[in-house]
Amino acid sequence: MIPRYSRPAMRDLWSEQRKLEIWLQIELLAVEALANAGLVPRKDFEVLKSRASFDLERCKELERTLNHDVIAFTTCVAERVNDPASRWLHFGLTSSDILDTAFAVQLVQAADLLISDVKELRTAIAKRAREHRDTPCIGRSHGIHAEPISFGLKLALMYDEFGRALQRLQNARKTVAVGKISGAVGTNAHLAPAIEAQVCRKLGLRAAPVSSQIVQRDVHAEFMLALALVAASVEKWATEFRHLQRTEVLETEEFFAKGQKGSSAMPHKRNPITFERLTGLARVIRGHAITALENVTLWHERDISHSSAERIVFPDACALLDYMLVTLTNLMQNLLVYPENMRRNLDLSLGLWHSQAVMLALIRKGLTREQAYEIVQRVAMQTWEAKHAGRTDADFLSQLKQDEEVARYLDSNEIDRICSLKFHLRHVKTRFRKVGL
Repeated sequence: MIPRYSRPAMRDLWSEQRKLEIWLQIELLAVEALANAGLVPRKDFEVLKSRASFDLERCKELERTLNHDVIAFTTCVAERVNDPASRWLHFGLTSSDILDTAFAVQLVQAADLLISDVKELRTAIAKRAREHRDTPCIGRSHGIHAEPISFGLKLALMYDEFGRALQRLQNARKTVAVGKISGAVGTNAHLAPAIEAQVCRKLGLRAAPVSSQIVQRDVHAEFMLALALVAASVEKWATEFRHLQRTEVLETEEFFAKGQKGSSAMPHKRNPITFERLTGLARVIRGHAITALENVTLWHERDISHSSAERIVFPDACALLDYMLVTLTNLMQNLLVYPENMRRNLDLSLGLWHSQAVMLALIRKGLTREQAYEIVQRVAMQTWEAKHAGRTDADFLSQLKQDEEVARYLDSNEIDRICSLKFHLRHVKTRFRKVGL
C-alpha cells in the first residue's frame, strides 16, 4: 500500500499560476461591474475581456524591480492588453481588494476539497464499523482494562467525531467566504458598495459588511482553528491505533505491504509509521493555528505583518490536512483487525470486568453501595492473588461462587446470568442507529 500524497487539485489551488488567474478574474469582474454601472465604456471592457492575460515569468521579472507583486501583475496585464483600455485595470482598487478576495476564493475551494475528504473518510469508517459492530474487545480507561465494548462501537465513536469535523469545515467555509472591494481604508470612496457586492457575488462570496483595507483576520484564524481541530481528531485516532498495534496488545495493525521494510537494524519490525506521521503533522497544523491567531492584531487599518506568514501557513495547513485525511482513509480501508487477539485480551482480565454488574446486583439485593463495593473489591483482589499464585481458580466468577458472603445474596445461576458479555453489548445497535450507521 503506497500512501496517497496531497492531490494535485490542492497543490494547484495554491500555486502562483492559480492565484494570478483569480486576480485577473477579480480585476475583470470589477471592470465589468463599472461598465454595467455606465462608468467604463463597454467597448473598453470588451477589449480587456478579450486581451487581458499574464505571463507568470514576466510577473516575476517585473516584481524583482518593482518589489510589489500586485503592481507587477497589473503592469504585466497592461503590457499584454497593449491598448488605452488598460487604464481601467485596478481602477479604484487597492492591492488588498485583490489579495483578500482571491484569498477567500482559494480558502473556499480548499474547504470544498477538505469537506470531500472527510466525507470519504467517514464512508471508510462506516464500512469498518458495520463490519465489526459485534466484535467484542476490552474498553480501557487510564490504559487499564475497564469493561467490554465492541470494536465497531469504537469505530462508531470515530465516525461521529468526524461528523463534527465535517460540520466544522462546513462552518469554516461559510465564515471565510467573504471578500472586499472597498478601497484603501474600507470606505468605498472610489467604488460604490454595489460594485463590491456584484464582484463578490459572482465569485460566490459575500461582501464584508464593513472592512478596513483588509478582511479582518479573525475570520482567517477561525478557519485555521477549524483545520487544527480536525487535525487533532486525526491525531487522536492515529494515537489510538498506534496503541492497539503494540506487540502486547496487537488488536489492530497498520497494513504492511509486500516488500516493505520496518527497520534498518531489525528485520522483524512492523511499525505504525504512517499513524505516527499523522501524529507529527497534526502538531505542525496546531503551530500554524498559533500564527493565524497572531495575525489578528494589526496596526490601524492594516499593516502587512500578517501577509508573509499567511502565504506559508494557509497553503501548508490545507495541503497537510488534505494529505492527512486521504491517508487516514487509506489506513482505515486497509486496517488489519485481529478479533482473536481482542478476545485474548478480554480474557486477560479474568472476568474482572463484571465487577460493576455484580456490585449493582448486590445493591438491588438491599446492600448499601459501600457494602457492595467492599465485597466485590475484596473478591477482585482475591482473583488477582490467585492468578499470581498460579492457581487454577484464578477467575472472577469462580471466586465469586466460592465466596460465602456473596453466596448470601447471589447463587451460581444468578452470577452466570449477570456476568455475560451479551449484557455489556446489548445496546450497541441502538448506538449505531443514533449516529446514523
